[in-house]
Parts: sequence; structure tokens; C-alpha cells
Amino acid sequence: MTLEELRVSNWIVMECISGSKAYGLDTPESDTDIKGVFVLPKHEFYGLDYLEQVSNPSNDIVFYELKRFVELLAKNNPNILELLATPDDSVIIKHSLLAELKPDLFLSRLCLQSFGNYAMAQIRKARGLNKKILNPMERKRRDVLDFCYIIEGQGSVPLRDFLESKGWKQEQCGLSKIPHMHEVYGLYHEKDLGFEGIISSGRANSVKLSSIPKELCPKAILSFNQSGYSKYCKDYKEYWDWVENRNDVRYRNTEAHGKNYDAKNMMHTFRLLAMAEEIARDGALNVRRPDRDFLLGIKHGEFSYKELVRQAEEKMEMLIHLYDKSKLPERPNERKIGKILRDLRAGFYSS
Repeated sequence: MTLEELRVSNWIVMECISGSKAYGLDTPESDTDIKGVFVLPKHEFYGLDYLEQVSNPSNDIVFYELKRFVELLAKNNPNILELLATPDDSVIIKHSLLAELKPDLFLSRLCLQSFGNYAMAQIRKARGLNKKILNPMERKRRDVLDFCYIIEGQGSVPLRDFLESKGWKQEQCGLSKIPHMHEVYGLYHEKDLGFEGIISSGRANSVKLSSIPKELCPKAILSFNQSGYSKYCKDYKEYWDWVENRNDVRYRNTEAHGKNYDAKNMMHTFRLLAMAEEIARDGALNVRRPDRDFLLGIKHGEFSYKELVRQAEEKMEMLIHLYDKSKLPERPNERKIGKILRDLRAGFYSS
């Protein structure tokens, strides 16, 4: 089912402006995100093709079926709790029967994980972004030969330098495994013996062995840093996938403020941590942010990356102690929630 089909079906029972405009953190460049809830008609709900959600390709418009909506509320999912507690001026549609669903019914100590741990996952993501920004990778991909070294004296020299000094080509060389030594090989060079070469191609994942006559002695001992090469390949893929898929507007903003972190990502990290604190301390879910100036300061790059990471880690430590003493239940009352959900669906179907 498409979003357009859902809109003409009269199944929508809640539609709200979400994201930065609901938080009060929007700027002139902010998009309008929409989230909502729909109820499948009875014959669809009891059939085989239960539909959990409908969204547009960019996922900035998402509608959840009532059952899925309540399931996520019971798990204290931050985005869904925020949808339930949307400020009145951001509510477009809300069926009167949904008044039965209140944040107090769902808020529990699970919020420490759902809000706090999600926020710290964003910190880890920010660390990864910071590393990518500060350590860009060359577009030209290195190959196995760049991770091979020749033992020389008490040290080693890069294989490429060694071959150049000898005037040898890697295709003219052969390797044989040295028993009982990890990734260590004898290197042979004879133009007329037709060795296999050190690698088969620039996309090879390991060195290549040749058939070596027993009477030949190796010209050198080669060590292949296979673990280093594997890590490089992983990092290379992650970096260039990130370059290809990154949000260029947000990345340009990151370059503009010069603090080497995704400021919008970091702003929402602190928003989540603050909301988790308010839930534990006051039992309140404040979607419209009272700390707007501080959060927008983060978005505008007014703080250093290290300082924000330090503050976030300290806040998370504080949240652990706060939730330990909180009067919130361990988890929502699922029996009560299940009854309300059944009554709601019956009410919708009979109206």
C-alpha cells in the first residue's frame, strides 16, 4: 500500500508534525517530518497481510498501524513516545478514542536503555564520523603488495621498495610458504622459471604460491601483514560508502563550523539524554524542548567535539544512578495496555 492509498482510505487516526518542528528546534532550512497512526479495517486486520507501517521513500513521512504503534510504545521507543506526546500545535489529526493512550501508561525504567543507550550509540557514531573526517582515505585502493615487507637486517623494508632496488617485477617472482611461520614466505626470482608472481591481480586478497624447485634458495624472506590488509579493506569500504551516501548538506555544515562532528546528530544526542533525565526525575515527557538555546548552540558548532563527548558520558553515568532510584516501574503494565488496545480497536470498528 502506498502513502497516497492510505490517505484516501480514511484509516488515519493520528497525524502529527514531528522532528525538529515538534521539538521547537527548527530553522528556516528544516524539512517537515510527519508521523502518524492508522487502523486497518477489520477484514484486513484479521487477514493474512497485516501491514505494520506505510512510509514514503525518504522515511520522513511514516504511519504506524495501531498494534505496531502500541507495541513500540510498550518498548519505550523514543520516536513513538514523542509521537504520542506531540505538542497540540503540531497535531494535525487525532481521533478522540486515542485519548485513552497517555504517556504515563508507558513511561518506565526501560527509558534508560531506549533513550540513554540510543544517545550513546549516536556518540559512537559521532566518533566514527570524527575519525573519517580527520583521517580521509585516498581514492586509489591499496593492494596486497602494500602490506608485504622484506626482512632486512634487524628490521624490514616495504616490498615495493625492495623490488625497485633490484629492478624486479612482482610477476617474475615466486613465493613458497615457510613451515611453522605465520604469513612468512621465501621469495624467489628467476626470469626463466615461469613463477606465478606474488599476487594474481591488484584485487587479490592474499599472496600467491608458486611451485619452487627444491635446489633453489630464496632471495629474501617476505612477511605479509594479512590482518592489516583485511582491516584496511574494511575501513576503505566503510569510508567510501560513507562518502557516497552522506548527507552533503549536513557534511558541508560540519565543514563550515570546523569542529569535525555532525552537529545535528550531536544535538539530538543531548536532546535524548535530557529527555531521559526528565522522565526519570519528573515522570514527564517534554517533546517541546525547554533547553532550545543550548541544543541549537550544539547544532551551530559552539562546543568542541571532545567537550561534548565528555559531557555526554558524564550525563549517562548520572542517568544510571537516577534511574536506579527512580519511582518509575521496571516496565509498562502490558496486561493493562493489551486490554486498552483491544478496547480501542473494538471502538474503532464499531464507530
